[in-house]
Amino acid sequence: MIPVLVFDIETIPDVAGLRVLNNYPASMSDAEVAAAAFTARREKSGTEFLQHHLHRVAAISCVFRDNEGFRVRSLGTLEDQEPKLVYDFFRIIDKYTPQLVSWNGGGFDLPVLHYRAMVNGVTASRYWEMGDEDRDFKWNNYLSRYHTRHLDLMDLLALYTGRANAPLDDLAKLCGFPGKLGVDGSQVWTLFQEGRLNEIRDYCETDVVNTYLVYCRFQLMRGHMTQADYQEEVSLVRSTLAALDGSHWKEYLAAW
Repeated sequence: MIPVLVFDIETIPDVAGLRVLNNYPASMSDAEVAAAAFTARREKSGTEFLQHHLHRVAAISCVFRDNEGFRVRSLGTLEDQEPKLVYDFFRIIDKYTPQLVSWNGGGFDLPVLHYRAMVNGVTASRYWEMGDEDRDFKWNNYLSRYHTRHLDLMDLLALYTGRANAPLDDLAKLCGFPGKLGVDGSQVWTLFQEGRLNEIRDYCETDVVNTYLVYCRFQLMRGHMTQADYQEEVSLVRSTLAALDGSHWKEYLAAW
């Protein structure tokens, strides 16, 4: 089977970048710099959500499914900085050329990863392949919207119509999966400032499992999985999670 890599990122404001771009005084704390950026963004656009290039990656979590089984983890360690996380993500693509699966990855996660790879000088040659070295990538690559090496489930299910987009949490719960467990993206900056990166990573991991389960339901819907295949895969996810350490997995299984 072609390896499947389901991914999700959690981000915080790029405070160092905001200082460079806005000449904030050195006396301003990181929290004050971020608050000033949120205020400026809200006044300009009506939302505090910063532009993609002003985000910094705090966590990347992945489900990896291949012939050897189902795995879920966050890349790097609690001590690793952003360049290592971004490098590790693209290294997986370089090594395995997996099927990428995301929920809104085309609209948010991948553009952010593009900018952060550029800022941090990370090479990602396989990901950026468009047919120059591998002719197959001319007709199906990770970058073109209607190609399928990256499958953005949210975008495809909405038929590329933004007004039809569904939240992952809603669709996961409607399909009988746990969905989000008490944390959402709006809380990540606060958690990060409080030194609770482990909770951010836990939250991100449950999100990629939700995405993988929705992807399995999608494969059933399109006829690429039989009902027996689907039930077997869901059982594999359950049994794998039950064997993992971490209170978030106990909570996740209890909600399922």
